[in-house]
Amino acid sequence: MRAGTGPGTDEGPTVRKARKVRSLRRAWLSAAALALLALGLLGVAGAVARTLPGRVSEERAFLSARPCGPAQDAGAGDCLRTIRGTVQTAESVRSGRTTVFRVRLRPPVPAPADRPVDLDSAALSDLKPGDEVAVTAWRDLVVAVRHGSASERMGGLPDERAAPIAGTALAAGWAAVLALVAAFGTVRRARRAAARRPFTPRVRFGLPKALVVVAVPVAAGILSGAVRDGWTAVAMTAVLTTFVAVPATALALLWDRDGSPAPDPVAGPAPEPAPEPAAGPPAD
Repeated sequence: MRAGTGPGTDEGPTVRKARKVRSLRRAWLSAAALALLALGLLGVAGAVARTLPGRVSEERAFLSARPCGPAQDAGAGDCLRTIRGTVQTAESVRSGRTTVFRVRLRPPVPAPADRPVDLDSAALSDLKPGDEVAVTAWRDLVVAVRHGSASERMGGLPDERAAPIAGTALAAGWAAVLALVAAFGTVRRARRAAARRPFTPRVRFGLPKALVVVAVPVAAGILSGAVRDGWTAVAMTAVLTTFVAVPATALALLWDRDGSPAPDPVAGPAPEPAPEPAAGPPAD
């Protein structure tokens, strides 16, 4: 048996070099996959952000809409139309994981009141077939439903969309930045390990952190849309997200490491420091 190849002995230089090469190759492949993921996320963020000008314009048109006058064509323009009708059916139905109160009007009624209307509040829960209601509509959207003194405004109207959409784009952008940071760190750790130099461990990224990356920008968008309109709400969403994302990312890179710095086992143990020479006898 040749020296250096028996059981319990250290691997030869050739074997260690081959393992280092394989480790670096795996690191580069992982980094390439993370970089492609980042590019995909940036593409999603860009595609979503491109819809913002149209959303903001629609929001402004909706907020500036006024009730249609008697001389206006109620079927055209951006005025708020009032459509009166009679309830044909009113019942609680399952919609996804929630229960809604669905109302249908007796035909013929103009669009969009000819479609089922899902109500959420208890204000109109006593509606029954034969009741007269007034539906407020803008373009092809139902804005509100009124019966007597009770009314309900629909959710998801144009004045509630721009800022949450901006939050969605920012969530994708934040995730793309994290993927690029992970790609850089993967290659850097592998190269330092191959050189038998200490490196900082990776930051563990699991489901809770992924939920934070998504939830913070979207929540900032919802909050901003509730207190501001148009580009002001979009800018407020970006500022709030930045105030959370930048410190959170920096703190995770500084303190949320998975273990203590150590060389990669593939590269072999780091060389032990040379022992210090023993101190001689004190001079006379």
